[in-house]
Amino acid sequence: MEHLLHILWHGLLDSLKILPFLFFTYLLMELLEHKAGDRVQAAISKAGKAGPAIGGALGLIPQCGFSTMAAGLYAGHVITPGTLLAVFLATSDEMLPVFLGAGVSAGRIFTVLGLKLGIALVAGFVTDLCLRGRIREMHVEDLCEEEHCHCERGVLRSAIHHTIHIFVFVLIINLLLTGAFELIGEARIATAVNSVPVLGTVLAAVIGLIPNCAASVAIATLWTHGVISGGAMLAGLLTGAGAGLLVLFRTNKHAKENLQLLLILLAVGIVCGCLLDLTGLGALMQLS
Repeated sequence: MEHLLHILWHGLLDSLKILPFLFFTYLLMELLEHKAGDRVQAAISKAGKAGPAIGGALGLIPQCGFSTMAAGLYAGHVITPGTLLAVFLATSDEMLPVFLGAGVSAGRIFTVLGLKLGIALVAGFVTDLCLRGRIREMHVEDLCEEEHCHCERGVLRSAIHHTIHIFVFVLIINLLLTGAFELIGEARIATAVNSVPVLGTVLAAVIGLIPNCAASVAIATLWTHGVISGGAMLAGLLTGAGAGLLVLFRTNKHAKENLQLLLILLAVGIVCGCLLDLTGLGALMQLS
């Protein structure tokens, strides 16, 4: 019973962290669609080219909520694919608290953050260039029709409806994932990730995709304990977008787009992680 309560409590805490961001995202979307009009839409479209730079910078802030905000805005056709990808790659989730708690030097922390930001910017701008980074017309009305939230009854009511709808979904998934992490344990994860060098980097990147704060905690902790290489750590933290991927697949109805972004995210994480280790830079980042 105590074990079950522990899982429920941590699953709830992980979900509550993104609740304010979900509400702010849907409130912003409602205001943009129903109050701001075409002028704001035009301004957002013009700012779209600089989106990856803004998204990468915001993603560095140690809060997993920005990735969920970005996913909601992308589903609402407000930001470009490159901007969303930049946020996902830069997002660090619980990395910073783990590093600080383990006494990682400021130099190494800024090195990791600098790598994540640089990779996020390059990948974001290249993605927009290749996909032509166009912002489609916002479709808040379509979203409202699908979820029967009665937007005509007020912006606030509609935002609350969307927030609760997605929050319940995220909570259920977080409870399941928290339970899975409790059953698997850190030791087994360490053995799997560290078993083969390149395979370890790939596994770390895949683990990073798990839409739960526990993934970034596991990756960061394994690195601070010297269990995984710097490349594996970078790969896992690059793909660790927190609940952002979960919200993306739940809110954006274009499954092909979602899968495409997921594969790009995974590929960037694996390639950059492997390059870091192959060049020997990963070894220089190891803690003594």
